[in-house]
Amino acid sequence: MAARDFLLDTGAQSSLGLGGEPPEVSEPAPAKLASTVMLVRDDEGPLEVFMLRRAGSMAFAASMHVFPGGGADRRDAEDELPWAGPDVGEWAEALATDEASARMLVAAAVREIFEETGVLLASPVEDEGGSPRLDREVVADLRAKLVAHEVGFGEVLLEHHLVLRSDLLRYRAHWITPEVEPRRYDTRFFVAAVPQGQAPDGDTSEADLSEWVRPQAVLDAFADGDLLLLPPTLVCLEQLAEVTTVSAALAQEVAIAPVMPEFVMTEAGPTMRAPLP
Repeated sequence: MAARDFLLDTGAQSSLGLGGEPPEVSEPAPAKLASTVMLVRDDEGPLEVFMLRRAGSMAFAASMHVFPGGGADRRDAEDELPWAGPDVGEWAEALATDEASARMLVAAAVREIFEETGVLLASPVEDEGGSPRLDREVVADLRAKLVAHEVGFGEVLLEHHLVLRSDLLRYRAHWITPEVEPRRYDTRFFVAAVPQGQAPDGDTSEADLSEWVRPQAVLDAFADGDLLLLPPTLVCLEQLAEVTTVSAALAQEVAIAPVMPEFVMTEAGPTMRAPLP
């Protein structure tokens, strides 16, 4: 594995709750399981990915451009969760974790993009290749209830006779928040094509901007200092910039290993140093 340095400007330091010097940490905060999904399309030209800019009031990664995603919920691991595609055992092997965590991570990926974008990677039980047929008002109500933890994702699927489509996800990366940060996540990154007939809306209180973007355009804006990116988001965008179609993005083979950056001081300034696979 080769180490790569990610220089942190003052904006990034503030967003991550860090100062100019590596803080002393006697006992790191626990890292919560989380999932992030790169929703991609190419129907309007070269490959685009859907991104959110986190609201400036957020406690973690404020004002950062990110992919939809978030922390796993214990109810995401429920055994009765309707499931299609590779089984939980296969996902556990791919994600290098136990079956309960694998179920939770895959379910969290599908639930989080539904909560944050309205896109639902699910099909009717009687037609596993079809699209969910839910009224707009029903979708809005379900998203609100999930965000408020009033219902579990499995309940939503069962009530509406839907099955989670794990086969629509492709595993892409595994990043763990550095030990120096006050809020930490053990995050798996996935990529998925937006199903036909669906469109993400970014209607979430956690973001103040949502848009379809070309990966290279985001990388250029980051290089010019016009927006903020976390190291894992930056690396995933670099990989997406290497392809131009959804099919190529889904088929793209990338090396995957757990990556946990370290906060270090270099001659250039405060830096996140990450051993990349």
